[in-house]
Amino acid sequence: MQKIRQEKRLCTDDKRIDQFLSHARTGYLGLTDKENPYVVPLNFIWMNEALYFHGAAHGRKIDLIQANPNCCFTVCEEYGTTVSPVPAKTDTAYMSVMLFGALEKVTDLQEATTAMQAMLDKYVPGYYDQSLSSSHVEKYRSSLGSHTVVFKLTPSARTAKENPLDPQLAFYPGRNVQMDT
Repeated sequence: MQKIRQEKRLCTDDKRIDQFLSHARTGYLGLTDKENPYVVPLNFIWMNEALYFHGAAHGRKIDLIQANPNCCFTVCEEYGTTVSPVPAKTDTAYMSVMLFGALEKVTDLQEATTAMQAMLDKYVPGYYDQSLSSSHVEKYRSSLGSHTVVFKLTPSARTAKENPLDPQLAFYPGRNVQMDT
């Protein structure tokens, strides 16, 4: 693993990283298509030190995973822009996590159901009055007729960076350099 250039932004707090991954809503799955990168935005769930996502059982993403299951999954959230009278010191507040490893198809129906239920709890909390049944997960077909498959990434490595937002330096509409000099 290559060393992070801006070490002052490195986050090694596992609890903070896990909390971030549990609440972030969109991640980007990076795969390789021979010589070209292929990145797909996805909903996901972080649980039991693994990342889960689902999708159609057929398509380009599935073909690429079958050809090479190694991936990078990136999650980033922006918290605002910080200002400075010195233009080069204007910056973005954020947190980002990159997970590396090999994807595996979840073949255990109970594990797949648990992951799908966790995604429902994350993205539509309280909407359903019953838990997801394993038979629903097993039989579900999309509007295009494709079966749904669940994938799991147990990271072999991860990196995290953050630049917290300093509220006193946060940009807001109407703020200008004269206010800070």
